[in-house]
Amino acid sequence: MVHELAIVNDRQQGDTFYRVAVNEPFQQDQLVNVEPLNVQKFRNVVRQAYDYSCGSAALTTLLDFYLGRNFQERQVMEGLLRFGETERIVERRGFSLLDMKRLVTALGHPSGGFKAEAKDLLELDHPAIAPIEYAGFKHFVVIRSVYDNRVYVADPALGNISFTLSRFLEVWDNNVLFIVFPNGHRPASGLELREEDMRYVSDYLIAENTFKEFPLMTMKYEDAITNKIASLSNNARSSFQLKLDENGLAVKNDDDQYVYEIVIEDASDGVDASEFNVRYTTEIEPAYEKELRFRRK
Repeated sequence: MVHELAIVNDRQQGDTFYRVAVNEPFQQDQLVNVEPLNVQKFRNVVRQAYDYSCGSAALTTLLDFYLGRNFQERQVMEGLLRFGETERIVERRGFSLLDMKRLVTALGHPSGGFKAEAKDLLELDHPAIAPIEYAGFKHFVVIRSVYDNRVYVADPALGNISFTLSRFLEVWDNNVLFIVFPNGHRPASGLELREEDMRYVSDYLIAENTFKEFPLMTMKYEDAITNKIASLSNNARSSFQLKLDENGLAVKNDDDQYVYEIVIEDASDGVDASEFNVRYTTEIEPAYEKELRFRRK
């Protein structure tokens, strides 16, 4: 009996204990299994094994979870190297849509690359591979569906994510879609949208909560804050300081609040100080207490 009591079973991934009836004398710990977020994010998405293999991972995702095939990313990479332009693949360290077309043709699936527009995305009835350019990098994702002006994608690097339609149009590279057709077979349902996929946090909610936590990040477009950075072209040497009277004491307004002012240094290049870029406020909250040095070309 002691031996049995001493055995502690290994926890499964996602096992979590929570305490029941915390304020009661008979409280106890309850075991539940919670699916980790990284598992949810990459459900039915093949995660790219290398930083250059987003194309093979995106194609494997499409083959496995839409066309019902059963490939590993490495198998697809080998197929792309065999049927694609091998020398160019090695040279650019990545795969192209032409390489993908050659491989899926060898597998017996008709396919095609299309120039598309926003209205074509709204009418899309097949998952499609799309090239995007984000943060200076070219990348491949699988468009699962477009619903309620939001584009839901299977990203080999980030998992199941979504963009607003306007944002996706900004990062969409050359407005190209690559579609592989099931060739008469009933497609699998692995890339269809589920209810949990359509949960997201709006950008404006993120911004609103950020401004609540960090009020100094809030920009008020009123007389209290003036931002001339975008319209001026000279270096700014300025600081935001308390306004002092002739005796060196801080000045207050009629509401008994301290008054702040912009103090601008003289320019060594002889430019009029009134043309300097400044951002200022007459309020104590929020306040931008930093020098701005900015030159537009």
